Amino acid sequence: MIATLTGVVQAIYTDRAVIDVRGVGYEVFLSADGVSRLPEKGGETFLHIHTNVREDAFVLFGFPEEDEKEMFLTLKTVSGIGPKLALGMLSGMRVADLSQAITEKDIKRLTTLQGVGKKTAERVCVELKDKVSGFTSGTVESAGRQAAAGVSGSNVMDAISALCNLGYNDPVAREALTSVKRQLGDDTFATLSVEEMIREGLKALA
Repeated sequence: MIATLTGVVQAIYTDRAVIDVRGVGYEVFLSADGVSRLPEKGGETFLHIHTNVREDAFVLFGFPEEDEKEMFLTLKTVSGIGPKLALGMLSGMRVADLSQAITEKDIKRLTTLQGVGKKTAERVCVELKDKVSGFTSGTVESAGRQAAAGVSGSNVMDAISALCNLGYNDPVAREALTSVKRQLGDDTFATLSVEEMIREGLKALA
């Protein structure tokens, strides 16, 4: 089985890339975040790989970080979650944020992910609560959470959820509110209502 790939980016699409490894082009499917973190065409990249073998296909899924691959494999252990849905969930949230939502049983936040309904979110929380806690600590802490440090509270969570419902993924929504907080200052930001946070967040995303 292919576990890693090091090669040159030959082509980039919305959900996959072609990585040239010594003249052989490997089609690798990635999350939206994974695609955004690839170098430009012609640049060299390293990816952790999960090889999914089916009767009718041999599919490679790629991850810039090992913890993303491990979260992907963990999500796939849940009944009803296949590779595409697991990858979609990682497109909507960084690893540490997804782990936090699961451990805190934040059903509302999980259902903002594409393809995840209430029943699926509840099943994920029940089955994975004790399996994903390690993803929120140490070296696996997400860049999205680091960028959004200090952006917390019930109003912020509601605003993030609303922005996700409008089509923005979790890291993007958090980064937008972090930008608003920097512009307005801590004290002013803390006085904003949910509606005002949403409005200011949309301005930052425009």
